[in-house]
Amino acid sequence: MAIKMAIIGPGGMAGWHYNNVKAHIKGLEIIGGYDIREEAKKRMTDEWGIKSYETPEELYADKSVELVLIATPNDVHKDYSIACLNAGKHVLCEKPVTLNAAELEEVMAVAKKSGKIFTVNQNRRWDKDYLSIRKIVNDNIIGKVYNIESRVQGSRRLWGWRAFKPNGGGLLLDWGVHLLDQILDLIPEKVVSVQAHLHNLHLKEVDDSFTVLLRFADGCSANVSVTTNCYINQPRWHVSGMDGTAVILDWEQNGHIIKLADPTITDWVDAVIYTHAGPTHTMLPRPKETTKKVKLPKVKSSWVEIYKNIVAVIKGKADLIVKPEQALRVMKVIDAAFESNRTGQAITTEI
Repeated sequence: MAIKMAIIGPGGMAGWHYNNVKAHIKGLEIIGGYDIREEAKKRMTDEWGIKSYETPEELYADKSVELVLIATPNDVHKDYSIACLNAGKHVLCEKPVTLNAAELEEVMAVAKKSGKIFTVNQNRRWDKDYLSIRKIVNDNIIGKVYNIESRVQGSRRLWGWRAFKPNGGGLLLDWGVHLLDQILDLIPEKVVSVQAHLHNLHLKEVDDSFTVLLRFADGCSANVSVTTNCYINQPRWHVSGMDGTAVILDWEQNGHIIKLADPTITDWVDAVIYTHAGPTHTMLPRPKETTKKVKLPKVKSSWVEIYKNIVAVIKGKADLIVKPEQALRVMKVIDAAFESNRTGQAITTEI
């Protein structure tokens, strides 16, 4: 028998959820939803052919609903999540799960008491570019990684409720939560330092450009940057290891790896060259035979994997992939980033 699911906040992103669950997820059926907007109600009944609940309380009282997707603006994620958990529903919450770590801890306490599953739609853990980088790091393809640069750059402004502070808008909570989740999933060591620069380029209420610098206990550093005012994009990923460098230029997986042909050879000639910047030995170009170009590892991925995991967890056949404790770690880093920007100082942490 299929698990029955409802949606609170069936807006733009919820359309992706509905279409992909319907097309690809066996054992899960979306039967209804709740929204205050008339256009959303009409969409549910006329386009999707599902029930439009008149109130959230009506949804909570429907005992046939086992799983609820929270896809509202960010500021009400906490309240809806707690209400659904208290009503005996499993919850998948859109990101950012809450506005800060303290709010998430409230939700986690209710989830623990209710015994229901609570997870977050960190769908970009299944992006091919990220999975390629994860394989490069985990398989030690370029040796010990010591610096990671992760960027998303565009030239369009934030739109809709994301441009307003009361709704939990801003780029750090919108895109930053994705990129930081990827970095923290990639590097298990504790974050010992967070420094952030947030900019209000076009918007007064919320950040629309940011850079967050992380240092981990093992010495690895990460630069996470997103902007809505860039006209010449840098690579999506640039990762430096002791034995090579990996670069992914874009979402289409254009990129490659350059690695040492023989990592035991640390030098090859005692020479100095003369450039427009003057003589140099340190920046002397490396002979081609000392390196080799390698293709990026092939990976398979799909955002619907999170739903396959949820169905399996509800049926007792798997463990959660996106755990609340991982989401809490991300929110603690975001809290530290906001504090760093406020004070103008790096924040020492153990996250």
